Amino acid sequence: MSAIPSVNLEDFISGDPTRKKKFIKEIGSAFENIGFVALSGHFLSEKLVGDLYSEIKKFFDLPQETKDKYEIEGIGGQRGYTSFGKEHAKGRKEGDLKEFWHFGQYVENDPELEKAYPSNVQVAELDYFNEVGKETYKMLEKTAQYVLRALALHLELEETYFDEYIKNGNSILRPIHYPPITHEPKNAVRAAAHGDINLITLLMGAHGKGLQVRNHEGEWVDAIAKPDQLMINVGDMLSRLTNNKLKSTIHQVVNPPKELWGTSRYSVPFFMHPISEMPLNCLDNCVDEEHPKQFEDITAGEFLHERLIELGLIKK
Repeated sequence: MSAIPSVNLEDFISGDPTRKKKFIKEIGSAFENIGFVALSGHFLSEKLVGDLYSEIKKFFDLPQETKDKYEIEGIGGQRGYTSFGKEHAKGRKEGDLKEFWHFGQYVENDPELEKAYPSNVQVAELDYFNEVGKETYKMLEKTAQYVLRALALHLELEETYFDEYIKNGNSILRPIHYPPITHEPKNAVRAAAHGDINLITLLMGAHGKGLQVRNHEGEWVDAIAKPDQLMINVGDMLSRLTNNKLKSTIHQVVNPPKELWGTSRYSVPFFMHPISEMPLNCLDNCVDEEHPKQFEDITAGEFLHERLIELGLIKK
C-alpha cells in the first residue's frame, strides 16, 4: 500500500480541541517528513466528483480541432486548453505525455484583480463543463483554506495567517488527460520528476499506480489515495516561506506497464496560489543557528513568473 500518511479534515473542523490538535500534529509531521498526505473529510461530494470526471472526459473526447480553438495564445497557458506535449518539467526538453485544461480564480469584490487575471474560457460544446469546474474549484479552495489554517497553527502563527493571501489568489484547477501511449516514448513520461510551484496542491485521481514520491532516502514510493481521499502536497512557495521546514517533495507520474498503454489516465490537481503580493520571505520562527536562512526574499508573483519561464510556458 501507499507509504503516504492519511489524515481526516473532520478532526480539524470537529469543534473538539483534542481532535483538532491531533490533526495539526499529524499533518505537520507528514509535511515535515515526506511532504505528502492523503486527506479524507474534504468538501467535495461524491456526486460533484462524478460529475466533474464525466465532463472532463467529454471535453478531452472532443475532436482535436475543437479543443485547439480553446488554446489561447499569449497567456502562458493560464486558462483554457494546453495541447499534448507542450509542458515540460524544469530542466527537461521532452514534453510531458499529457493534455490539460485550466480553470482559474472567480474573483469576488476586486475589479482591479479581475482585470489582472485572464478570464476563464467558456466551452460552448458542453452545457455543464464550466459550471461543474467552478463548483469543484470552490470546494477545493475551501478545503485548502482549512489545511493552511492547520499548518499556520503548526508553524505557531495566527490560525488565519494565510486567509488574506489566498482570498482571490491565483489558484488553478487543472483537469489532466494522459492519453493512451501508442509507441515507445523517447525519454518522455506522463509527468517528469518535479516539485510544484505553489503553496499546496490538492490532487484528485491518485487512486491507481502512477504517482510516485521521492523520499529522503532518494527512493521512489507509490502514492496511492483511497477513492474518497485527496492527495495533498507542499509546494515550493510554502517550502521557501518555512525555510524548508515543510518539504516540497519531488514527484512524478510514470508510464504504466506496456499491457496498460492502451488506457487513459485522468487526474485533477488544484494548485493553491496566493495573491502575487504575498511575501515568501522565510518566517522568522523557521530560521535559527541550526537552520540558517536558505532563500532570498521574493514575492509569490515574482517567483511564479521565474518558474513559468523555466517550464517553457512563457518567454523571457
